Amino acid sequence: MSAKAATPKKQSILNVALVGQPNVGKTTLFNALCGLRAQTSNIPGTTVDARFGRHGDMRVMDLPGFWSLHLDQPEAALARQHLTSEHDAPDVVVLVLDAADIRRGLHVATEVLPSGVPTVVALTMTDVARRRGLDIDPDRLADWLGCPVVPVSSHKRIGIHSLTEAIRAAAPCEASMPALEDEAATNAWVDGVVRASVPSMDDPRRDRFSDRLDMAFTHPVLGVVFFLAIMLGVFWSIFALASVPMDLIELIFGHVGGWISSILPPGPVQELIVDGVVGGLAGTIVFLPQIVLLFFLISILEDTGYLARAAFVMDRILRVFGLPGQAFVPMLSAHACAIPAIMSTRLVPDRRDRLAIILVAPFLSCAARLPVYVLLIGFLFAHSPVAAALSFAGAYALGLIAALLSAMLARRTVLKGPAQPMVISLPPWQFPSLWSACLTCWDRGFLFLRKAGTVILAMVIVLWWLSAYPKAPEPSHIETADTAQIEMENPMAYSFAGRIGRAVQPAFEPLGWDWQLSVGVMTSFAAREVFVSTMAVLVAGSDDTDDDAVITRIHEARTDDGQPMLTPASASSLLVFFILAMQCLPTLAITAREAGGWKWAVLQFGWMSALAWIAAWIVYQCVSMSGVA
Repeated sequence: MSAKAATPKKQSILNVALVGQPNVGKTTLFNALCGLRAQTSNIPGTTVDARFGRHGDMRVMDLPGFWSLHLDQPEAALARQHLTSEHDAPDVVVLVLDAADIRRGLHVATEVLPSGVPTVVALTMTDVARRRGLDIDPDRLADWLGCPVVPVSSHKRIGIHSLTEAIRAAAPCEASMPALEDEAATNAWVDGVVRASVPSMDDPRRDRFSDRLDMAFTHPVLGVVFFLAIMLGVFWSIFALASVPMDLIELIFGHVGGWISSILPPGPVQELIVDGVVGGLAGTIVFLPQIVLLFFLISILEDTGYLARAAFVMDRILRVFGLPGQAFVPMLSAHACAIPAIMSTRLVPDRRDRLAIILVAPFLSCAARLPVYVLLIGFLFAHSPVAAALSFAGAYALGLIAALLSAMLARRTVLKGPAQPMVISLPPWQFPSLWSACLTCWDRGFLFLRKAGTVILAMVIVLWWLSAYPKAPEPSHIETADTAQIEMENPMAYSFAGRIGRAVQPAFEPLGWDWQLSVGVMTSFAAREVFVSTMAVLVAGSDDTDDDAVITRIHEARTDDGQPMLTPASASSLLVFFILAMQCLPTLAITAREAGGWKWAVLQFGWMSALAWIAAWIVYQCVSMSGVA
C-alpha cells in the first residue's frame, strides 16, 4: 500500500475510510457517524460496494469487511483499490477492531498500519468483551499500535465525539512493529500486543449463556425448528398487529375520497381522482403497515445476531440441493427484492453456482408480493389470524421449496457441478437497537411510498382510463345480440381493459379467473404490487357505489354473471400463481445482464410461468373438488 502524506490534507473536506473485518460493527459505526441507515447482513460477502456519507466536514467511506487485504476476494480487492487510489485515497483510516476478538483483528492491523496513512482505531464490542472476562487497556493498545484507540458504542452513541476529535487530530502511525513478512513473526507480535493490552487474556471467562444459545440455534434439528417458529411468529405479527393502522388508513382514504367527491362536480375528472387515483393508491398504501412491520422485525433479528445463525443452519440444507453456501446471502436479500439479490451473486466465484442462484432467486417471496399475499390470505382466512399466519408462512415456504427443487434440477441438467460449503463468522449475541430498526422501517416505508407515488400512480391512471373508456352504450342504443349481452354484464367489460381481459382470459380460465383477475395478473408484470391497485380500480369503476373499504370491495366483487369473483378455489390458485410466477419485467432484465444473455432470462421466465400455471391449476382443482365454500 502506498504511503500518504505525513499529516491529513488541509482542506475543507476530510476523506475518512472505515475498514475492518466482517462483523465488527463497522456499518453500525458508519450509521452513527453519518445518520444514514446502511444495512449489512452479518455474513461475509454481503456487499462489494463502498458506502459514502457525511459527518460534519468529513466524507466517510464504509468499505466492505475483509479478512485480509492480500486475499483474492472482491471485498479485499475493492478495499485495496480505494486505499491505494491516487485520486480518492483516504486522508484518515478508521480501523474498526472487535474488542471481543482482538487477536483476529490485529492481523488486519498489521496490513493497514504500515501504509503510512493517518489511522485511528475504533474499539467496538467492549461490553461483550467484558462479559467474556476481557478488559482491554486502550492506552496500552495505543502504545503498541502507535495510533489513538477510542472505545465506542455505536448503538448508544458513546465515544462518537471522541472518535471524531481523534480523526481530526490523526497523524501517521508510529507502531513498534517489526518486519512482518513472515507469518510466525506476525503471530509473535500479535501475541505480544495481546499480553500487554489485555491482562486477562490468559484466562478468559467463556460466555456460557451465549454458548448455550449457539448450541440450540445452530443445532441441525433444533435450529430448523427455531427458524420455522420465529418466522411463523413474524408472519402472525404482520396480521395480528397491523390491523389497526390498516383500518385507519382505509378510513382516511375513505374520507379523502368523500371530500373530493363533495367539492368536484360529477364527471370524468371526479371519476379519475376519486375512483382512479384515490381508490387505486388506497388499495396499495393500505398494506404499508405490514411492510413496515416485516422489516422492523427482520431488522431486530439481524441486530441480535440471529440471522447469521439461521444462515449457518440453512447452509447445510442448501448444499443438499446443489447450491453453494454463498447462496444464502442473495436468497435472504431476495425476500426484500430479487434485483439486488441477483446483483449480489457477483460475489460467487463459480459461474455455474452463480447462474443457479440467479435462476431461482425470484422464487423467494419479495416485499412486492406482500400486498397480494395479504389481500388473498385475508380473504381466505378473514377471521383466523393463526391460520392466516400459517398460510403466510406457507407462501414463503412454497417459494423456498420451489427455488431449492429448481436449483437441484438445474444442477443436474444444464448446470452440473458440486456446491461448496460456506465459511461464516458468527457475530456476538447482543441487544437490538430499536432506533436502528425504526430508521430501517422509515427507509423501507419511504421507498414504498415513493414507488406508490410514481410508478404505481402512473399505472393507476392508465388503468383507470383503460377501464373507464369507451363507455358502455345506453340501452336505447343497443341493437345487436352481442351488445345486448353487454347490457346484462358489468359495464366495464365494454372498456378497453375489459376487452383485453376477455382476450387473455381463456388462458387463465382453467385456473378459475374471470377477465378482471386476468387483467390484474397481466398488469402485475410491470410490478407485482400493481395487482392490488388494478383490482381496486376495476372494482371502484363498477356500478357498486357502496362505501365499504377497498379491500372489502375487492373481496366482494362479482363476475359478469353475478358470481363471486374470488372464491376459495380461485383465490388459492391465484395465491399459488403469484408465489411461483415471474411477475416482474425489471427482474428479467437484470437476469439477462448478470447471467450474460437473454437466453437465461427466457429460460427463467418460461420455467417459472409454466410451473406457476400448472401448480395453480392443481390447487384450483383440489380446492374445487373439496367443496370448500
